[in-house]
Amino acid sequence: MPQASTQSFLPIETIKNQTIILRNGGMRALLLCSSINFGLLTPDEQDAIEWQYQNFLNSLDFNIQILVISRKMNIQNYLKELEGLVEKQENELLALQAEGYIKFISSLSEMVNLMSKNFYIIVPIHPDTSKEKLLDPKSDEEFMRWKGQLDERVSYIMEGVRRTGVRCIQLNDEEIKELLWQYFNPKEAESGTIPVFSNDLK
Repeated sequence: MPQASTQSFLPIETIKNQTIILRNGGMRALLLCSSINFGLLTPDEQDAIEWQYQNFLNSLDFNIQILVISRKMNIQNYLKELEGLVEKQENELLALQAEGYIKFISSLSEMVNLMSKNFYIIVPIHPDTSKEKLLDPKSDEEFMRWKGQLDERVSYIMEGVRRTGVRCIQLNDEEIKELLWQYFNPKEAESGTIPVFSNDLK
């Protein structure tokens, strides 16, 4: 009996136009957010950011999800690039300094876990199934009608978090697929090898 793939258990119907369409008719947009080094701010700056963030959350009339993904950094490709630059370096002194830097980074990565941390906001919209049929992803007219409302929410979120000093960008189709793959394949993602995704999840 063939084993079912992880994809078959996901509630995702398809991904198109920067939008995740769920099997229940819901839609999601994903925003990648920058971070703030809160500890380096003055107390007044910290208070101002907290106040803006509180106002932003209180102004929402729909739910959002905040996703934080921490992952061990893979620096092998970075080290290989540095080694390639050393081989091409004609200045002997610079080459020696670069080699020392490579050894330092390599030994540092062995002593401590170098982690990357990314922050995302998931923006949802749910067609009113009591009055509307479930969203048909094959119907461009119906899709664009609901996407217009989702885009309005995305713009509102991006403007709201901008006031706290955080910048956001909306992920495109390939970036969404890559994020989902990394989320469900953490070990493979740490190796730095990401597969090529087809245009259709199915």
